[in-house]
This record gives sequence, structure tokens and C-alpha cells, in this order.
Amino acid sequence: MASSGQTVLQFSSSSTSISARVHPLVIFNICDFYVRRPDQAERVIGTLLGSVLPDGTVDIRNSYAVPHNESSDQVALDIDYHHNMLLSHQKVNPKEVIVGWFSTGFGVTGGSALIHEFYAREVSNPVHLTVDTGFKNDEAALKGFVSINLSLGDQQLAAQFQEIPLDLRMVEAERIGFDVLKPTTVDKIPNDLEGMEASMERLLALIDDVYKYVDDVVEGRVAPDNDIGQFISETVASIPKLSPHTFDKLVNDSLQDQLLLLYLSSITRTQLSLAEKLNTAAQIL
Repeated sequence: MASSGQTVLQFSSSSTSISARVHPLVIFNICDFYVRRPDQAERVIGTLLGSVLPDGTVDIRNSYAVPHNESSDQVALDIDYHHNMLLSHQKVNPKEVIVGWFSTGFGVTGGSALIHEFYAREVSNPVHLTVDTGFKNDEAALKGFVSINLSLGDQQLAAQFQEIPLDLRMVEAERIGFDVLKPTTVDKIPNDLEGMEASMERLLALIDDVYKYVDDVVEGRVAPDNDIGQFISETVASIPKLSPHTFDKLVNDSLQDQLLLLYLSSITRTQLSLAEKLNTAAQIL
């Protein structure tokens, strides 16, 4: 018969309700740090800056890399560099505080617990963000973790990383830039006309998806969803009622304005170049 005074192994649940959202600047910063890493470094680690929202969500808005040396059984961080970078960032934006740390690679490794222990002394419940810079399937896999404690009675035995919900948050302008830069190879940044063409192609593809969904619901091939129907109805109602002639005129006027700006900028560059050459010739004579 079991005694009434038995001890029970239990996990601390204080961090299980945490979620995080990441701004795209953080992802590009981490990828840039990875490209510029020392030749002998296998991965890059660093500090995440942001704030904790009233609902408990960790808002990750900035980051910086921290030099380190890592072996199979120990990790050495440049703590002075970490603190100096933190002071520099807080001079620019005092509201940004340490919310966790990041590392490149897929998932946690053996040294992650040691690094997480250091950041746990810097901030309560730090978030560990991992970015797979291998770009499998042409995208960087993002994962967020927190550490939960395994206790035996009042004694802490170990810690375990637990994955938390992660949201890549961006506005429409950021999403356009993110879609352009996230492929593994980018020949050049598209100009205004190429960007408009890509946006139109994406819009047509989305319209085709919506048309197919509505057709499947009408034909009984897909069960109707009230939320999706309400969203489609609100989207259609927000579109201004324009005749094809008026719509074509608006597009053509906007296109002509862009072409006029390109023409004026080209004339300005030519005039400046000519003035510079005339000034150089006058100085020689």
C-alpha cells in the first residue's frame, strides 16, 4: 500500500501559456548574422529584444548577435559585449528589453540549456527562438521554446524545453518585402512595374481560389463555413463599384504618372551629369 507521504515528480506550468510573435526584421537580422559569422562557427546565437504585452504575449522586435565559443560540454559567451550592445540599443529605444535569445539551426542542442540558464538570470521566462538557416523547402523554419522545470517536491531536478505558439507578425508593406527577399536567391529588387505585375498575379490567384471555394460550396462538394462566407462578403462589399472604363482610366492615369516620374528623374540625372562635366572642363581651362 502506498504511503500518504510519497513525493511526486511534476513540471512547473508557469510558462506553458506563453506565446510569442516575431517581426520580420528579426528574421532578416538573424540571417544576416549567420552569413557574416566567423568561418569556424557552426551557428550564431544572440539576444532578442522586445516587450511583454498585457495579455502575456512576448513581442520580439529586434535582435543582436553575441560572440561565443562552443564545444561539446561548455559554452563561453562574451558577456561584456552583450551588455554593451544592450546599453547601445536601449539608448535608441528604452522600451526594448531582453525577452530571450536566438540561435540558428533546427531545434535545441546540447549547449542550449547552458545558454538558456544565462538568459534566465537576465530576464524571467526567456523565449528561445530557433531559425533554420538551411532554408529547407525554400523557407526558414521558426520555432519558439520556453524552459519548464521538473521538480521532485520542492527540489528542482532538471529543465525541459517546450515549444510555444509563434506568430510571424507583419503589416502589408512588410509582407511585400518579405515575400521578395525570402527566396534563397534574389537577382534584383523588382521595380514598381514589376512589383505591380507580381501583385496582380497574386491577386488573380487568390480570386481563383475564392471562386473555386464558392463553386464547391454551391455544388455541395465542400461544407459551408459561416466565418469564411462572412469574410468573403465583407471583402466584396469593401470594393468600390467602378465601371470597367473608369477602372481602366484610373490604372492608366497612375501608370502615366509613374512613367512621367521616371522620365523626369532621367532628365535630372542627365542634367546633373552634364553640369558636372562642364564644371570639370571649366576648371581645366
